[in-house]
Amino acid sequence: MADEFPFEISPMFEGERVRKEGMFVELGGPKSLGLELVRAADMDAIEDDKVTIIGPDLKDMEEGKTYPWAMIFNIGGELVEPDLESVVERRVHDFINYCQGIMHLNQRYDVWMRVSKDTAAKMDSFEPFGKAVMMLFKTELPFIEKMQVTFYTDKDEVEKQMETAKEIFKARDARTKDLHDEDVEVFYGCTLCQSFAPTNVCVVSPDRISLCGAINWFDGRAAAKVDPEGPQFEIAKGDLIDAVTGEYTGVNEIAKKLSSGEFDKIKLHSFFDCPHTSCGCFEVVGFYIPEVDGIGWVDREYQGMAPNGIGFSTMAGQTGGGKQIVGFLGIGVNYFYSPKFIQADGGWNRVVWLPSKLKEKIDEAIPADLKDKIATENDASDIESLKAFLQEKNHPVVATWAAAEEEEEEEEEEEEVAVAAAPMMMPAAGFQMPAMPMMSGGSSGGIKLTFKNAKITIDRMIISEKKEKK
Repeated sequence: MADEFPFEISPMFEGERVRKEGMFVELGGPKSLGLELVRAADMDAIEDDKVTIIGPDLKDMEEGKTYPWAMIFNIGGELVEPDLESVVERRVHDFINYCQGIMHLNQRYDVWMRVSKDTAAKMDSFEPFGKAVMMLFKTELPFIEKMQVTFYTDKDEVEKQMETAKEIFKARDARTKDLHDEDVEVFYGCTLCQSFAPTNVCVVSPDRISLCGAINWFDGRAAAKVDPEGPQFEIAKGDLIDAVTGEYTGVNEIAKKLSSGEFDKIKLHSFFDCPHTSCGCFEVVGFYIPEVDGIGWVDREYQGMAPNGIGFSTMAGQTGGGKQIVGFLGIGVNYFYSPKFIQADGGWNRVVWLPSKLKEKIDEAIPADLKDKIATENDASDIESLKAFLQEKNHPVVATWAAAEEEEEEEEEEEEVAVAAAPMMMPAAGFQMPAMPMMSGGSSGGIKLTFKNAKITIDRMIISEKKEKK
């Protein structure tokens, strides 16, 4: 391969990061537009191994700059069908990262790439890169018989392709609308992100799309069918343990196996109790806000701070890595449309904050009676303003505040009674208990101790009488 391409190609480069100081150019990402799309096509309509570049090529780009980017792959073959588009599309992440000095993150319309200075010095065009990726596809997925790719770097063209692609993604996601977890005997697993998150266990069910948003239940079925030894595979869901949390014996078994024993339970529709692991390619991060007992969500496109004072990238760093992090949860955007959306923890009644653009994007998923009660950055920028907004709109979480305060008061009263009723420690033989001092200004004498929300552990208590010096 070294003779055919100007850079090394190997799975060993998966996980390689191109840092800003070593970057020649950035493609897509948070500062621009980034897209990848795979489309099935008739064999006659594909010119095999053809690479087309619309817009500035690599040699025309300025070092250190960010450019819009779209990759449209066309695939053909006797076994190729539209159901496989998402499956092939998700492998773009793998095969691009096999190329030394070329970093690929995210998926669909959130693609973020960087080309290193070293790799850019070895090639002046994206053509060999395109040919390398297509070679890997046809080698690893032999049902692809012909393939061509078009790279777009012209902003107007990228915007046009983005508009079309989002309609395609929306149609794909709608396919599982009438199919639910209880209607099938198997779920599907995906290990594509384990190169970055070794203990991640991605479970795809009819009611829960993959964290990256690229693989739904039908996609998993199609992938497992054509590539049984591939990264997507069947999970026998087994016996139902809890319908509300979405806990199944089969999912727990695969969780233990794929996480090398780090986790032994995954509850598909729970936010707090044994939640789904979070890889790093998730589209949205959920975060618990204890001050209001609610959950906020922030997506990759939002560049500001959430009410907790943290941005997406920081929260993503805390959440990812294939861990179960109580208080944070990564999801795919389409999970918002699921009737089982975090149902174990209140579902939409627990959602208190969304970025305005995300809220607009998923408008159809939000219950009508809650749309005006969920804050955005335009309504609340910190905890205090969020709390005021929720009170003004009478959000469902507000009712939990009063209940929590009553419970806290009851606990305080119980603690006071417990302290008052507690017997004094018996002194050792021959020891006379010293008189307790009187509180100044008090009429009843003695000391009143009030513990509020206190947890006190005493290993040893010594009471001694102070001897007066003679």
